[in-house]
Amino acid sequence: MANIIKIVDGSPQVIEDQWVVVREAQLTMSQPTTKEILPFSCWRGSEPRDAMAKPRAVWISPDDDFESSTAQLCELDLIAVDFPSFRDGRGYSIGYLLRSRYGWKGELRAIGDVLRDQLNYMCRCGFDAFAVRADKDIHDALKSFSRYSVQYQGTVDEPLPLFRRRQA
Repeated sequence: MANIIKIVDGSPQVIEDQWVVVREAQLTMSQPTTKEILPFSCWRGSEPRDAMAKPRAVWISPDDDFESSTAQLCELDLIAVDFPSFRDGRGYSIGYLLRSRYGWKGELRAIGDVLRDQLNYMCRCGFDAFAVRADKDIHDALKSFSRYSVQYQGTVDEPLPLFRRRQA
């Protein structure tokens, strides 16, 4: 099994991943399990792959129109957001919207082209689990969380910007 970084009690830790991300190309080839993270397009538009197992996790791509399904999404155990490219920042907005506008309280995982330089910013947008790209050292990626000691902007993890915190 692969490892992921997960924020546990406010501290990032490397843990064993219990979930399997299923890509569209794998849907017909893989055997259904109860710990699958299905593509949003598959989850929304079809019956469960295994009639006995109701999907408990979904991954959203930047192109998915997920906002009309937020009530059903909030019943899941896990939502993952795909970052297809390091340069594609739409996943940050999706994570922020899920936490701030739609009230998602469960695990919010970043998957895809996830690199060390992004982790701190993803965390600030509401992500609490990170599947670092397989060709990168996950233990080296942990250093990203201690890189900055002061955050100026307001975000999900600290809504007040620094100047407002200083006034208070």
